Amino acid sequence: MIAECRAQGRVLKRDFLVQCGRSMELFPGVREWFGRINAFGESLGVEVEHYVLSSGLKEIIEGTPIAKEFKEIYAASFCYDEHGVACWPAMAVNYTSKTQFLFRVNKGVLDVTEHRALNEFMPEEKRRVPFSNMIYVGDGLTDVPSMKLTKLNGGHSIAVWQENEGVSNEMLLEGRVDFAVKADYSKGSEMEKTVFAVIDQIAASAKISAKENIIRYPARRFIPIELFLLLQRTTPPAAHGTA
Repeated sequence: MIAECRAQGRVLKRDFLVQCGRSMELFPGVREWFGRINAFGESLGVEVEHYVLSSGLKEIIEGTPIAKEFKEIYAASFCYDEHGVACWPAMAVNYTSKTQFLFRVNKGVLDVTEHRALNEFMPEEKRRVPFSNMIYVGDGLTDVPSMKLTKLNGGHSIAVWQENEGVSNEMLLEGRVDFAVKADYSKGSEMEKTVFAVIDQIAASAKISAKENIIRYPARRFIPIELFLLLQRTTPPAAHGTA
């Protein structure tokens, strides 16, 4: 992107990328989604946190009207010179590196510059967010490893589709995800019903675990649910690159 802008005589600045995010079209119901999900979780005694894991640009995501809803945005980004012009990639995120961020949330090591704590052994009972309390929502091939990892560790994976449900249903049949639903986040949508059902299940499991933990881990606190939501509407073929 930097080379292409230079070739065209254009200046690639952070402000420009952020501005691109402000004009981004979102999926139906996304703007109101967070309030409804948070309120539902609170009604069950559950604290809900939202994160983004994306192969897209962090600067663009930060420019969207929903950026403030996320605890962390893990995405590709640039380094900038003294004039605010992009000069070098600061971070690249692909289908393999996305799984790293799942473990960061799992262990509570959210700072991307902290590697030692991320790779040190940590007993399951001391991890901030168990995988069983995670919901990962993705729309493309770059999400497959993370969705599979979440599912294998007791979490919940949801594949969403825009117009063609073929790929999502294929992943469902192959056991890579738990659900395949249309990317509609409106009130009463299949997406909302699915997430509500999963949160309800997690809350019920937490109540049982809490009684068991009184004996096994008396100091262990309640673990919040993590939602990895695909919130960006893109046009093919770019759709596979956002999560």
